[in-house]
Amino acid sequence: MNGGDVGGLGERVELGRARAVPLTELHDDRLAAAGVRLLLKRDDLLHPLLPGNKYRKLRHNLTRAAELGHETLLTYGGAYSNHIRAVAAAGAEFGFRTIGVIRGEEHLPLNDTLAFATGCGMRLVYVDRTSYRAKDDPEAVEALRRRFGDFYRLPEGGSNELAVLGCAELPAEIDVPFNLVCCPVGTGGTLAGIAAGLAPGQRALGFSVLKGGRFLAETVAHLQQVAYGGMSANWSISYDFHAGGYAKRNADLDAFITDFADRHGMVLEWVYVAKMLWGIFTLAEYGEFPSGTTIVAVITAPITRA
Repeated sequence: MNGGDVGGLGERVELGRARAVPLTELHDDRLAAAGVRLLLKRDDLLHPLLPGNKYRKLRHNLTRAAELGHETLLTYGGAYSNHIRAVAAAGAEFGFRTIGVIRGEEHLPLNDTLAFATGCGMRLVYVDRTSYRAKDDPEAVEALRRRFGDFYRLPEGGSNELAVLGCAELPAEIDVPFNLVCCPVGTGGTLAGIAAGLAPGQRALGFSVLKGGRFLAETVAHLQQVAYGGMSANWSISYDFHAGGYAKRNADLDAFITDFADRHGMVLEWVYVAKMLWGIFTLAEYGEFPSGTTIVAVITAPITRA
């Protein structure tokens, strides 16, 4: 794999620094009318196995797991979780066994995400939604250790203090002046890190992909607290563009995705990226961004050509 290798478990896992990814300016009459300049930071091109924020979240965690001598990674996610996919890929690449605790019942045939994960050797464990909500309880974690033995535990979405430190490296890679960075928000780690890495006068805006996601503000604040010992005041979250909830879509979102493909020749990933861009375009048309604003939108999951 480009960017590093592994001599063995217990030695340092070195993914290398993030390679340069393009900033692509998106020209659109609707944004121009609002006086907004939009640049896409194509983090989906950051790493062949760990695209986007998954590279940033896992880089320091994989190093820590290897340094501690762990041979197994255990993590959590829904059936469409890009984090589950990335951990499975990382495990296969670096020689970790992987276990994915999946919210909900098994449905066959497996969707593309879970089929990829099992193809990488990940063991999937399905739990009902009530049990999943209690996944962070010490008793629940200990039950998993009794069942599977020792493991390095990655939280849902990979969002912990090490993930925040990795995501905080992103703003320094942007080599043009900007006012605002936008990103999707599922578990809060990406937003927490980006905001921590901003220069004075810059802000971050996250777009919740969860219905009822107002708890995310507390989560982002907590992640900054554990990573840095305090919370920054340069970020906020929009809760109006979840399209029905995580891994759900509605007619408005679908119409935006279709129109975007027609205008720009790109098919947007719909669980995260499309919701963020839908929110940016809508807020721009409502005049929520001052004229002259330059926005960098972080593309955290793969998009394809139409």
